Amino acid sequence: MASISGTREWAAHSWNIATGCEHACRYCYAQAMACRFGRATPASWPIPVVDPAKVARRWGKRQGRIMYPTTHDITPALLEPSATTLRAMLAAGNTVLIVSKPHRACVERLCEELLPWRASVMWRFTIGSLDDDVLRFWEPGAPPSDERLACLAHAHQAGYATSVSCEPMLDAAVERVVAAVEPWVTDSIWIGKANALGGRLAVNGCSLDVRAAGRVLVAGQNDDAIRALYARLHEHPLVRWKESVKQVVGLALANEAGLDI
Repeated sequence: MASISGTREWAAHSWNIATGCEHACRYCYAQAMACRFGRATPASWPIPVVDPAKVARRWGKRQGRIMYPTTHDITPALLEPSATTLRAMLAAGNTVLIVSKPHRACVERLCEELLPWRASVMWRFTIGSLDDDVLRFWEPGAPPSDERLACLAHAHQAGYATSVSCEPMLDAAVERVVAAVEPWVTDSIWIGKANALGGRLAVNGCSLDVRAAGRVLVAGQNDDAIRALYARLHEHPLVRWKESVKQVVGLALANEAGLDI
């Protein structure tokens, strides 16, 4: 049976309603795929275009969790169609993993609107660093670290299941992220390397300086560094490892979509 990787480690299904994302993360795999296949350009990507048919979809119950979104984010511009989409998914009896580099206004609104289905929702917030200079460099349109931490605390206090993704790790201080988020995490803290960074930065139109920074980031996540990180954190009860780390330290990969949720 084939091993599972990427978003399928977390969910059996995924759904998106737009092409493009205002966060304009330099390493974005979705942008690289869209640019490679002519669905977007580096200039057009930061202006998301909603597909009304995907918002209007009539949902039935699916077996296994749905991850929303995976190729864009829930930004203020996409809040209304995202709220419509999530309500429809949940009203049909689905369980949903909401993954985001979160905006406070969006999280507060959705925590309130989705309250009737709270038991069927898990939030997973991406926090690859606590250093705002690092975040601004790699994720220029995304919220700063204090806003992301505030969103995590808000969702936790509202009674939702909560988790964090440190994939990609954006510096060598991932243990600071783990310490900062663990009081507000009910489920898991996922750690993963910066994957296929060189190719993605090139396709996404990044400058030579950014691509050089990417090489430095990748070099800092060499096998010895990953093994040392694993040795320090593998007994932490909340920490889970993405495929990129599992392959280095010899952990078995999942063979069923959504098995590692």
